[in-house]
Amino acid sequence: MVDVPALVAQAREGRPRAVARLISLVEGASPQLREVMAALAPLTGNAYVVGLTGSPGVGKSTSTSALVTAYRRAGKRVGVLAVDPSSPFSGGALLGDRVRMSEHASDPGVYIRSMATRGHLGGLAWSAPQAIRVLDAAGCDVILVETVGVGQSEVEIAGQADTSVVLLAPGMGDGIQAAKAGILEIGDVYVVNKADRDGADATARELNHMLGLGEARGPGDWRPPIVKTVAARGEGVDELVEALEKHRAWMEEHGVLAERRKARAAREVETITITALRERIGDLHGDRRLDALAERIATGALDPYAASDELLASLTGN
Repeated sequence: MVDVPALVAQAREGRPRAVARLISLVEGASPQLREVMAALAPLTGNAYVVGLTGSPGVGKSTSTSALVTAYRRAGKRVGVLAVDPSSPFSGGALLGDRVRMSEHASDPGVYIRSMATRGHLGGLAWSAPQAIRVLDAAGCDVILVETVGVGQSEVEIAGQADTSVVLLAPGMGDGIQAAKAGILEIGDVYVVNKADRDGADATARELNHMLGLGEARGPGDWRPPIVKTVAARGEGVDELVEALEKHRAWMEEHGVLAERRKARAAREVETITITALRERIGDLHGDRRLDALAERIATGALDPYAASDELLASLTGN
């Protein structure tokens, strides 16, 4: 058994091994997970969570690394959750992002963790919300969450971040994809990376036009800015940080930040509850209650929705 209070205290001191151990307990759904979350709860709510998403090849890892450099220059502690595809053999992360951010590996003010999706759709790992809480409690001022390369429906990062950054690159058809993907609905800040390539201005114009076709915005509403960067050379990164800080200030001023965090907590509770219910239902295979309900459905004496209501009532005691 792990001494959770001691581990949390060490994480608060910035000891990377303690942070790593806590995240491992989260990823492994340890029997002590409830104890870990209870210990972390009073220590959270201070970190600014920035999500970075976009199609494969737009430079998410390079942009994340450039943001780490900028925030460290400002004296902030930074946590990075880089969600990688799962290994088909071990189920673990392939660690590609960790390799690309190796320049920060020796910096005690930066904690980088690769997490595997383990088959979870949406561009994030299932345990990402709890891992974010660990980094928050460990004293990170900014947490950068980089998703696995997303497709048209994988926009889950919007539900986990305070600010969502959508990256595009010229010549990759990203503008057209954005119109299809619903990405225009989740971005708080848009970045046209690799802006030294031909077509960068056209991509920015197309994106600006599409944003103009989106939902109507009032005078005080946030209009997502479009920032052009060459992250590999650090160009435009200061402008990106400025856009992020402006969005954070706007959210705080209009009460949006508190509402987003409240909604995030509600989704997390819902996910945990549904997962617990699924586990209990999974234990029912071969159970007489399930067999009896199935028999009544097969003979037409009961419809499946009524059977589901009966099953839920028996599981929850209502």
